[in-house]
Amino acid sequence: MKKISLLILVLLLASCQFDAPNAKADTQIGIEISDSGEKISLNAGELSTVIVWEKYVKAHNDRDLETIKQMDSDTFKAYGPRGEFIDGVEAHAEFLSKWFDDNDPKWTSNYFIANELTNDEGEFMQWVTSGHDVTMTVDSAAVKVAQIHDALIKDGKVQMFYVYERVKQENEE
Repeated sequence: MKKISLLILVLLLASCQFDAPNAKADTQIGIEISDSGEKISLNAGELSTVIVWEKYVKAHNDRDLETIKQMDSDTFKAYGPRGEFIDGVEAHAEFLSKWFDDNDPKWTSNYFIANELTNDEGEFMQWVTSGHDVTMTVDSAAVKVAQIHDALIKDGKVQMFYVYERVKQENEE
């Protein structure tokens, strides 16, 4: 009887130490530093945001402005690598239409990382950080760049994103 009681006690204690297999636990993957200097826990995010961002990049490769417009939130904003600021869904479509015609960009995706945090104002934010190789035409010449995007996804829509970019050297693949 003592052995059975001890076994039950061990099983009860063990069950308290482990989460259920489907329970979502915050897994800290880094920190964000707020404007005030506060360190905020940056956690692994929901992969559903990656699916949204993958579809969005595909729509850019397909030149599907209607899908892009549907995926942009009503408060859409974008910050480009050369100081561009795009404010609004229609402004984004106009920018892309001209950019697609002038540069014929093509993205090849390398990675997508879902991450989330609650900022120092209590706002829950879900981001996707992604890396891409982009080939485009500039002045009739093919140019290859490496881009990193930080995209804020809210309610299944792209609310905002930042693009960071550098030209790739000829010997880089």
